[in-house]
Amino acid sequence: MTKGGMESVELFTTKGKGRGLKAQKEFLPGDVIFAEPAYAAVVFDSLTHVICHTCFKRQERLHRCGQCKFAHYCDRTCQRAAWLNHKNECSAIKRHGKAPTENIRLAARILWKMEREGTGLSEGCLVAIEELQNHVDSFGDEEKKELRADVESFLEFWPPHSQQFGMQLISHIFGVISCNGFTLSDQRGLQAVGVGIFPNLCQANHDCWPNCTVVFNNGNHEAVRSMFHTQMRIELRALSKISPGDELTVSYVDFLSLSEERRTQLKKQYYFDCTCEHCKKQLKDDLMLAVKAGDSKPSADTVKEVIQLSKDTLEKINKARMEGHYHEVVKLCRDCLKKQEPVLGDTNIYLLRILSIASEVLSYLQMFEEAADYAKRMVDGYLKIYHPNNAQLGMAVMRAGVTHWHAGLIEAGHGLICKAYAILLITHGPSHPITKDLEVMRVQTEMELRMFQQNEFMYYKMREAALKNQTIQVMPEPSNENAPSLFHKKE
Repeated sequence: MTKGGMESVELFTTKGKGRGLKAQKEFLPGDVIFAEPAYAAVVFDSLTHVICHTCFKRQERLHRCGQCKFAHYCDRTCQRAAWLNHKNECSAIKRHGKAPTENIRLAARILWKMEREGTGLSEGCLVAIEELQNHVDSFGDEEKKELRADVESFLEFWPPHSQQFGMQLISHIFGVISCNGFTLSDQRGLQAVGVGIFPNLCQANHDCWPNCTVVFNNGNHEAVRSMFHTQMRIELRALSKISPGDELTVSYVDFLSLSEERRTQLKKQYYFDCTCEHCKKQLKDDLMLAVKAGDSKPSADTVKEVIQLSKDTLEKINKARMEGHYHEVVKLCRDCLKKQEPVLGDTNIYLLRILSIASEVLSYLQMFEEAADYAKRMVDGYLKIYHPNNAQLGMAVMRAGVTHWHAGLIEAGHGLICKAYAILLITHGPSHPITKDLEVMRVQTEMELRMFQQNEFMYYKMREAALKNQTIQVMPEPSNENAPSLFHKKE
């Protein structure tokens, strides 16, 4: 079955996994298999005043809706584009006296769209909203309690003059949001800023080693024509060669965890048992639990002790990061690395987690040389574990490249930036803001590298003079959040 822009994929049903998507033609790495606008989407409660409610870009100054004083937009074009979806919400917020939570707002937007367009298949959708999985039957007591509270709040917010829907459908919509809500990120792809429902994307099944990735594209603000100006959408992109008839899969969780941990997370959040090859055969688990090779192999007790120390240290680090005590974080990392290095292998995930935090925080504190050393070791480990075209790998390599560049290690910095660029061209595409930023860095570092190769002494002199006149760009403050995960799921 194909419909409206979805000609290259086919919906199919498989035993044990339910519905899925199959390729109808061949795709190569980096190809966009399909792009899908949101059926409905909202900005998170905590960010409603700093993120545009149409394109989900973070902006310094936003226009506020003069009626409800709640919705914010980049400009008049974004505001006009939003009116169809905001009109009912605007009057409901004024009547209610305040804006409800993101879940209530999203459910309301979905039901107003159903009121406008009717139930059944929407244009370009392979599956109707009513047919999406809700997993309400699998909810635990706490989740059922939350669902009842959401339904009650929704009924208080929903205007009496709007179409009245049955309790079963309202509960279904909240169930769909809970297990099929897709995380929307800002234009840099670094912060989760909202949640949306994309019915076609929901049909892609999970695999820990997928052949596709999903990227959120905020649209093109340089475009003059308004239909392209804010065409916010998700893109399903191929990570490897895909043949006609192959199932299209995405990963719902980060691969950098042991197969048992990933399976537990998938069962808890998405209510299924992962049967992918990597989980069944526990592929890469040996690398993620590697111990130091050599004649004096550490004893099982020593390994157990160091892993427990690593887990305890990660908890202390999280606490110190939350409080902004970054020098304390660095001390904890250095002490932990001293204990890990004689015992854990270079691909051990506990070592890699500490290296990642250490390099990020040291970069922020502008201690670039030490940060670069840790970042290089982190990337070397990641390259042995991750799929070569993994978006998280690309972002980590980019961070390491920038750290080396700031440390004055121009050869290594340029090499890493080129490697990151090659990965992100596939995962994000050439027009994504992150890829464009990286292209600028690639050109700049290439120019500096040529200068360095011609005359090292002059290169360092010029660098020194440039740094005196212009303070080095400060790295963003370390975030306590992981990179936005694919599907938005309340923990």
